[in-house]
Amino acid sequence: MYKRRTFLKGAIAAGALPFIPSCLTAAPKADRISLKQGARILFQGDSITDGGRSRNNDWNHIMGHGYAYIVASRLGFEHPEMDYHFFNRGVSGDTLIGLTNRWQKDAVGLKPDVLSILVGVNDTSADMDGKAGFTAEAYEEKYRSLLQLTRESLPDTRLVIGEPFLLPVGKIKANWDKWNEKVKQRQVIAKDLAKEFNAAFVPYQSAFNKALKKAPAEYWIWDGVHPMPAGHELMAREWMKVLNI
Repeated sequence: MYKRRTFLKGAIAAGALPFIPSCLTAAPKADRISLKQGARILFQGDSITDGGRSRNNDWNHIMGHGYAYIVASRLGFEHPEMDYHFFNRGVSGDTLIGLTNRWQKDAVGLKPDVLSILVGVNDTSADMDGKAGFTAEAYEEKYRSLLQLTRESLPDTRLVIGEPFLLPVGKIKANWDKWNEKVKQRQVIAKDLAKEFNAAFVPYQSAFNKALKKAPAEYWIWDGVHPMPAGHELMAREWMKVLNI
């Protein structure tokens, strides 16, 4: 593992890797999920998942306005007989520390049948700013601890790990090489942890890279981090494709 990541880091620094591509191969489709009647599906993460969701019982906004909302809308429409229950507990600005601090209440306590996690861009940003405790190694350590806790508390819950992603837009483009290097480190870690914990892995970076053949980066992600409406649709489709539902 160490040699693999050291080689990757050196290759990125030396410019041996292409400009935008994900350093990861696309994950194959997971086995089709068989969800029971009334299955509980929880989305966790930072602002990309938060999507401006309400913090009350206003069902017009409770899922936010992003990919989690699109998944809930589509699956709910196509399978009303299943009475699925969808939850969004993304919190804007969260890092793995933030997720860990609220995990009992916002994840374990909800007892989801499917738990989808997307986290990493804020950890990367903190690392870019030189904040202590936000290295790639710290990201791996904290993420593994969170997943271990989840497995111990929710042994039957199906885990989904989303790949953190970026595109060269705005401030991200202005310092692209460094941003790209650091987020790729976390992409490798997220994929390795998905394999370690038998979780489905959603390769968002690969999906966005492919989308660049259709339209420029600004069309999909307006600031390099947060998707445009079409970008959220892309994420929802990729999520459902990987889970084969």
